[in-house]
Parts: sequence; C-alpha cells; structure tokens
Amino acid sequence: MSLLKLIALDASDLQVISAQMQDAVLSGDDIDWAARARRFAMIVSRFAWDADVDAGDAGSATGERRAAVLRFSHVHRARLQGIDPKAEDTVLSLLAIQFEETNAPGGTITLTFAGDGAIALDVECIEVELVDLAEGRAAIGRPRHAIADDDGATPDRDADAGDASYNDG
Repeated sequence: MSLLKLIALDASDLQVISAQMQDAVLSGDDIDWAARARRFAMIVSRFAWDADVDAGDAGSATGERRAAVLRFSHVHRARLQGIDPKAEDTVLSLLAIQFEETNAPGGTITLTFAGDGAIALDVECIEVELVDLAEGRAAIGRPRHAIADDDGATPDRDADAGDASYNDG
C-alpha cells in the first residue's frame, strides 16, 4: 500500500481528510502552533481506513495505523477547549474535522475529539495537508462506534479502548 498524501483546498476536500483522520490518536505534545508562520500541525497515529483489510469479518480485521502529519496553513488563531498541549500522557482521539465559512473563503475549522475536546482554527482559507510519514503497523484493534437507534439510544457496544494508545516507536 502506498503512503497517503492529500491536500484540501475547499470544504469538500476537507471532508475526505476528515474521513481519513477519523480515530487518529495523538497526545497534547504532538500539537504545534506556529503563530508567526500561521501554521498549525499535529503528528498523529491514524487508523488507515484506506488500507486493504479483511472485509469478510470486520470483527477480526484489525487493520493498521500509520504515523502521519496533519498541517493547516493560513491560520489566524487557534483555540483549544478541554485539551492541554503540554499533557504528553493524555491520549486524544480525533472524531471529525469540520469547516464553517464565516467570511469567504475564510472561516473556522473545528477538530472534534472524544471526551468533549475541540480545537477551533480561524483560517483565511482552507489549505490542509495530510501526509503519511511511514508504512503502517498492525493496529491493536479496529475502531468501532456505537450507532444510535431510532430513539437516539445507543446499544451497549465495546469500543476497542486498547487501540487508543499512542506508540509509534
């Protein structure tokens, strides 16, 4: 499998990167905000949804994780909620990346993490790059998410907490 390299220049492109970054894990000290350069970046261990895995029995297919960098350019301001960038022992699990246009082509890119954490990036325009840094390694488990039924209740499912570790060494 070749290494992934994606660039987003609009909201549709950003949705593709969001899908590839779902369930990526990182620690607070893997976040870098270079205010003068107007660049925000994170080194992550992403679950490689694009990799070929045994689709016959999703419960047994563990898939792989890849070290990757996610870079945002043209960032005017970064706001963190519920995240300590100095906390190297805290594991953050990325759920989604969304864009809300406020002053075309600018707006706010929001990274939503499990446990009510979020990062809001005020950007001049969308310019986001996702680059795999190395071939994958076997994941401890395949991420799973509870799906709400028609009443909004979520059935009891075990999310594979064992895969929420960050160790690419």
